[in-house]
Amino acid sequence: MSGQGSAWAEAFLEMMSVERAAARNTLTAYAKDLTDATGFLAGRGRDLASATAEDVEAYFRALADRDLSPATAARRRAALRQFYRFVLGEGWRPDDPSRRVEAPKKGRPLPKVLSREEMDRLIAAAAARDGAQGLRLACMVELAYASGLRISELTALPLAALARDPAYLIVKGKGGKERLAPLNGAAREAVKAYLAVRPAFLPKTDKANPWLFASRGKSGRITPRRFAQMLDEAAAHAGVDPARVSPHVLRHAFATHLLEGGADLRVVQKLLGHADIATTQIYTHVAGDRLREVVATKHPLGRKR
Repeated sequence: MSGQGSAWAEAFLEMMSVERAAARNTLTAYAKDLTDATGFLAGRGRDLASATAEDVEAYFRALADRDLSPATAARRRAALRQFYRFVLGEGWRPDDPSRRVEAPKKGRPLPKVLSREEMDRLIAAAAARDGAQGLRLACMVELAYASGLRISELTALPLAALARDPAYLIVKGKGGKERLAPLNGAAREAVKAYLAVRPAFLPKTDKANPWLFASRGKSGRITPRRFAQMLDEAAAHAGVDPARVSPHVLRHAFATHLLEGGADLRVVQKLLGHADIATTQIYTHVAGDRLREVVATKHPLGRKR
C-alpha cells in the first residue's frame, strides 16, 4: 500500500493496537485484509482513500467469487467496514463507502435472525478473544441472547444488578416501565467469569464505577457503538456475515427461538417489554414453520386431517 490510503491504514491499525488492545494475530489479519482490498481497488484505478460505494460493493462481490473460506471472506468485509468507520470518525472522509453494502440486496433479502447453530458459533467466537476482552464480550452476548435486552438496557446495567448471581434481572425499559428478564445458567456463568476480570476495565480514577460493563471512556461504560464493533469482529471469526449481526439481532434471535420452541406470544411480549402485542408479532414471520406445525398438531381440526 502507498499514498494517503496507506497512511490511513497505518493509523487504523495503530488505533486497533493502542486503543482496542487488538491481538497481534488480529492486527496481522486486518493488515492483510486491507492490503487485499487495496490490490483490488488498484485494478479499478482507486485506493482506500478514493474508493466509492460502487468500488466497495464490487470488492465484496469479488470476495464471494474467490476460493475463500466463509470466515476469511467475512473477516475481510468486517475489516474494511471497520476501517471506513474509523476514517469517517476521524473526519478524513465525509462518507462511509461501505455503509450501503450492509443493506439487503434486491432479490436476495438477508435473513433477519441467526440460527441456533450460528448463535453458538458467535458465542464461541466471542469467548475466544484474548483474556479479559473475550470474557467481557462473551458475557454481553450471553446476556443479550438469554434475556432479550435492548442494547441500551444492556450497556446501562448497574454492577449491583448482577453482583449476587440473580436468576433474573429487573430491567427498566422504554417509558421507565420495569419487567423481569430471565438469566439462564450459561449467562450466569458468563457473568461470574467476567466479574473476575472486570477490574481490568475500570478507569484508573474511578474504582467505584457503578456500571457492569465499565469502560475507560468518557461515559464510564461501554458504548452501544463499541459493542456493535466487537460483534462485527466476533461474527467474522465465527464465519457469519457481519452484515447479518447487530445487537438488535441478538434480541431478535431471543424472541424467534422462543417462538420456535413453542413459547406463547403473550409471554414473549412481556419478556421483550412490548406495550402492544402487534409489535411482538413481527418476530413470528421467521418462526412460521414452527407455528404452522403447532396449529396442525394442536388444533382439533388439524388433528382430524
